[in-house]
Amino acid sequence: MKIILIRHGDPDYANDCLTDKGKREAVLLSERVAKWKITDIYCSPLGRAVETASYSLEKIKREAITCDWLKEFFFPVTDPVSGRFGVPWDFVPSFRTNELSFYDRYAWLDSPVMQEAPDIKDKYFEVCNELDKVIAKYGYVRDGGFYRVPGKKEVFIKETAAPGSIYAPFHFDEDEDIIVMFCHLGIISVLLSHLLGIPFPLLPHSFYLAPTSVTILGTEERWSNEAAFRIQVAGDTTHLLKSGEPISCAGAYFSVMQE
Repeated sequence: MKIILIRHGDPDYANDCLTDKGKREAVLLSERVAKWKITDIYCSPLGRAVETASYSLEKIKREAITCDWLKEFFFPVTDPVSGRFGVPWDFVPSFRTNELSFYDRYAWLDSPVMQEAPDIKDKYFEVCNELDKVIAKYGYVRDGGFYRVPGKKEVFIKETAAPGSIYAPFHFDEDEDIIVMFCHLGIISVLLSHLLGIPFPLLPHSFYLAPTSVTILGTEERWSNEAAFRIQVAGDTTHLLKSGEPISCAGAYFSVMQE
């Protein structure tokens, strides 16, 4: 199984839509999406995500399943150092790197700064549970920190691909399910947190996912009926670079390298 997470295009946050640049990005993205053999498409209900998805949906003549839980993970809190009141990330380094709870898978939810947003803990687990419900539709059942695939034949493989070979020593499922989710930087970090077992605060602080960037995860299924998600690419913007469209810096605090 593969899950492809796409951030919306360059945003006009005030009007919850795309800028003209964001529209150009979404058009280029649609050409990439059209090449995929997609099982299902899911989308945030927020305007900037819906508009981004619309270009791809029109091109491939498909419809998306709207999921309220895919909207941005916006639970405002105050950075104790800068006084910035807003999203539950973008904390200054002197605070976030010394808040030890941020390095624990779940303890960050009970940190004093997060308790300023009383709904954040329930909403985090709600998103995790809703994601698991979606994944279960494709035969993957959550079991602690990983997934089981009860309907598939068990395999037991120790080796990886041989040196110089691009092929792993087992048969890939050419008909695997591929689902696409159009959403937002923060909520993508929540989804990755759950799928990979990484504390949420580390993800938005450590990874910049540019507008219309593509993050691809696949399941490794090499032992018994166990499955675990692993990232193939994160924040890929090849579709922009190939067409000469600059990568947006929306959400970044540094100059974005334009390769």
